Amino acid sequence: MAPVPADGGRFRRCTFRRVTLLNEPDRRGVALPVYDVACLYPAREEEIPLGDLASARPICDACAATGIFRPDED
Repeated sequence: MAPVPADGGRFRRCTFRRVTLLNEPDRRGVALPVYDVACLYPAREEEIPLGDLASARPICDACAATGIFRPDED
């Protein structure tokens, strides 16, 4: 599992990205939550798995599709 980026790991909000929690963090804070990210852009025949949050960030940040991010985040 890759560490969360220093900026807090915040993604721009995408209409077509699915983030799924893979595990529940324990109450003691020992096990961190792990997320799985997939791109569900409609031009694709199938979803594209992007991995965890850290590996998905550069892919999502480089996305050139227009109109998929909230207007206040473009």
